[in-house]
Amino acid sequence: MKFIAKIAVAAAALAMLASPAMAEKVVKWKLAETWPSTLTPLASPPANLAKMVKEMSGGTFIIKVEGKEKHKAPLGILDMVKGGQYQMGHSGSYYWKGKDISTIFFTTIPFGMTTAEQYAWFYYDDGMKYMQQVYDKFKVLNFPGGNTGVQMGGWFKKEINSLDDLKGLKMRIPGLAGEVFAKLGVNVTNIPAGELYTSLDRGTIDALEWVGPGMDIKMGFHKIAPYYYTGWHEPASEMQFLINKRAFEKLSAEHKAILLTAMKAAAADMYYENFAASANAWEKMKTDFPNIKVKTFPLPVLKAMKKATDELLDSYAAKDPQFKEILESERRFMKKARQWTIISDYKYIQTSMEVE
Repeated sequence: MKFIAKIAVAAAALAMLASPAMAEKVVKWKLAETWPSTLTPLASPPANLAKMVKEMSGGTFIIKVEGKEKHKAPLGILDMVKGGQYQMGHSGSYYWKGKDISTIFFTTIPFGMTTAEQYAWFYYDDGMKYMQQVYDKFKVLNFPGGNTGVQMGGWFKKEINSLDDLKGLKMRIPGLAGEVFAKLGVNVTNIPAGELYTSLDRGTIDALEWVGPGMDIKMGFHKIAPYYYTGWHEPASEMQFLINKRAFEKLSAEHKAILLTAMKAAAADMYYENFAASANAWEKMKTDFPNIKVKTFPLPVLKAMKKATDELLDSYAAKDPQFKEILESERRFMKKARQWTIISDYKYIQTSMEVE
């Protein structure tokens, strides 16, 4: 919240510039989020957004945030925003791949870009252009809503030593990664956050992926499934702010500017919050949860995952011109960006470890 506070103070001058007409009318919106309102850091961006918008507008723009415990439709956010029941939503874009497969690009794809690479693609290349093109057909606007960074590969009740160990496994895993695992013989399902622990405990599923240690430890998965695998499927999982297009167009220029500024700040802060939480949790795991066995999938399994990912992406591209255009844009930018990531971050970490 320190970052958020600084942004709010710096932008407070916007409230002083508000016109008298704007000050007379209070705009009240509602925002529905996929998550329980207490499930931070996923629930942090909407809460921070509402706080900043209120402060920056001098109280003339109020956003009421409602978690899944209120609206009871965690995977219905897009439809509710499109239909106007809520002016805004907060969720994950890849939840809507059944409506439009191109939505997966605005969360993340397996073996895709890092957080820094993806944000650069969004804001300084073609990412935002394609994001708005895809969501225009739903009559909603879409903006980055907070990133988890690299997500862990999941909690498993049994160790994965080969591809045979995946066959018949029941696992919660969304997005394109779910289709990848399905190709490798996994029985894939998607379950809302509030049902994950019970489903794993009762054997409804044998494995699940959630986010990373900062969030996963709080969920208690380690009490049931001791094998914790490193990531491959969600290298930069971006949440999303959805806005009903007609509602946005009715806002004053001042309120639009405040909303856009607050969304960007709230999204950035979620990444910092989640990184800090995971770093702290990872340190505690060594002593507080010695039963957790951190693993990396065997190389033959990872190669099979990569092959299945490429096959799926190419098959969708062959059938969908828009998907193909976005895929080519992402692959082009990633090829360029990855070279700098290797020279900068990767080489720095490698070098610093060598001199320890």
